[in-house]
Amino acid sequence: MKRLQTWTATLCFSILIVGGFQTLSGYAGTMDLISTLVDALGITEKQAEGGTGALFKNAKENLSTEDFSKVSDAVPKVDDYMAQAPSTDSGSGAGGLLKSSGLSSLGGSAGKIGGMAGLADSFSKLGMNTETMTKFIPTVVKFMDSEAGSSVAGLLKGLWQ
Repeated sequence: MKRLQTWTATLCFSILIVGGFQTLSGYAGTMDLISTLVDALGITEKQAEGGTGALFKNAKENLSTEDFSKVSDAVPKVDDYMAQAPSTDSGSGAGGLLKSSGLSSLGGSAGKIGGMAGLADSFSKLGMNTETMTKFIPTVVKFMDSEAGSSVAGLLKGLWQ
C-alpha cells in the first residue's frame, strides 16, 4: 500500500512538472529573442520588446493576412509586443509624405521607404538610432528563420532589408 501511494505521488508530481515545462516552453523562443537582442545590442528589455513590436506591427501592416498569420504563429506574444511599440505619427515624416503624395501606391521601393521611415520613428521613440535598428532587424529575421523557417523569414527580410 505504501509503495502504491509513493508511486502515485511520484507519478502525479512528474506529470505536474512536465506539464509546467511545456506551458513555459511556448514563450521560451520569444524570450530567447528578447535576451539575444538585449545581450547583442546593449539595449534594455523594454527597448527590445518595443522594437520587436514595431517590426511586427510593420509586418502586419505590409503583409497579407495569411502571411502575417504565419509570422504571428511563430511568436506567441506578438500582440503583447505590438502593444508595446510606440505609436507613430503616420501623417508626418517620410512615411506621411509618401502617403499624402500618393507615392506609396507605387509599392516597391516607395512603400518600403515609407515603412522604414515609420520604423526609424518607432526606434527613435524607444531611444534607439537607425544604426541599432539595422543591427536589430537581422537578429529578428534570423530568429524567425529558426522558429518559422526560411519562407517566413524571407517575407520579413523582403520588408526590412
